[in-house]
Amino acid sequence: MRTDGEPTAAKRVVGVVGGGIAGLTAAYRLSQAAQQQNLPLDLKLLEATDCIGGLIQTTTENGFVMERGPDAFITIKPWAFQLCQDLGIADQLISPNPNFPRSFIVRAGKLYPVPEGFYLMAPTALWPFVTTPIFSWRGKLRMAMDLFLPPSVPDTDESLEDFVVRRLGREAFERMAQPMIGGIYSANPKELSLKATMPQFLQLEQRFGSIIRALVETMSARRAGGVRYSIFRTFPAGMRTLVDRLVQTLPSNSVQTKTTVIGLRRQQGEDGGQTLPEWEIHFDDGQSLAVDAVCLALPAVQTAKLLTPLAPEVAKLLKTIPYASLATINLAFERSQIGHRLDGMGFVVPAIENQSITACTFSSLKFPHRAPEGKVLLRAFAGGALQQDLLERSNPDLLESVLSNLRQLLQIEGNPIFSRTTRWTASPQYHLGHLDRISQIETGVSKINGLELAGNAFHGVGVPDCVRSANQAAEAILRHLFS
Repeated sequence: MRTDGEPTAAKRVVGVVGGGIAGLTAAYRLSQAAQQQNLPLDLKLLEATDCIGGLIQTTTENGFVMERGPDAFITIKPWAFQLCQDLGIADQLISPNPNFPRSFIVRAGKLYPVPEGFYLMAPTALWPFVTTPIFSWRGKLRMAMDLFLPPSVPDTDESLEDFVVRRLGREAFERMAQPMIGGIYSANPKELSLKATMPQFLQLEQRFGSIIRALVETMSARRAGGVRYSIFRTFPAGMRTLVDRLVQTLPSNSVQTKTTVIGLRRQQGEDGGQTLPEWEIHFDDGQSLAVDAVCLALPAVQTAKLLTPLAPEVAKLLKTIPYASLATINLAFERSQIGHRLDGMGFVVPAIENQSITACTFSSLKFPHRAPEGKVLLRAFAGGALQQDLLERSNPDLLESVLSNLRQLLQIEGNPIFSRTTRWTASPQYHLGHLDRISQIETGVSKINGLELAGNAFHGVGVPDCVRSANQAAEAILRHLFS
């Protein structure tokens, strides 16, 4: 890379397509490298909508702070936390309420606490597991057989459903693993690749021969209540704080909204002895932008459309990554309307319960500053791979179905003060064979100079995963342009 004292080079232009957390992070990393290393780099962040942030959307209304997308990120994957440190906002981060470190699960139309020490699919504490009414005695005995079953053949790609049923039984899958793990990915567990989503369980099986023994011996989930809430972080004003800070750090005029990219073309040859930029980005208004490198931080299907003329085999593979739609419904209530104690973070709903919601977060109990005194903010989820038909309903019909479930489960009287429904088609499905497909995609992209991909379609759907993919894309572009 260029150092001080060398002749000043012509500016290199990078186009980042997509203004979600991945695109924003890639733009930030490129901009920071240019400033810190005195690199001749010009940046353009191109977003088709009028709103930067992608899935991270926080709105405030009448004192309620509502997350329409993710409400936090995890710290055991360090990349989002490191980003906050680099941005100088890590000191603002807050943790979930320590007074209610548990969640609930629905059985027969009622809420029951997830047993203390139960981690996603298996118990680590004996007595809470023995006494819980969530599982039948037959189901509990079947789960205990995990202690005696041999491990599977290493390196096989197994679905979540097949893995849990094989090790712990059908009841463990239907009553706990499906709503806990399948819900994270809004996925059909029969098709969800465990190797691509929860490889730690496969590793534990190989190392310890038993999932229960592995969790007990590693002590990784003791008193977890289903989820280790201490690993989550967010901001008092919501996740939008991260987006706003990223935008603030970018050069003026580098962010362009309402800018729809419809095509990419590789440049070739020279013009008057000057080497042309490698890429030309085409917009829907007929304009174009010449750039030296491109980062596509888009959903897989949109990336495929742009790459079809350039790399048809890569585009074909990208098109095989399906997406599921889901809805988040924020609901505001008076505390007096809700009969349930709300002494937890929320609850999940097994698919076999045939409810219209897959989960519900007690948002104003989970984090402070989410609702005015005496009021409650709930956030329900509907849709996903197992309930796509529900999203064919209108917003009023969907809301009525959700309210019907919530009234029964939480003893709610009357209607909410207000509600806000947000629909997303943004949950990539990591089906069996996902890692092999991604490996082929990455191999194909590596042969195209000046092109990088980032986002949640590849190696993880969470905010930290998107940040990591953006870091890697930015580093690759810098090497390509300045090494």
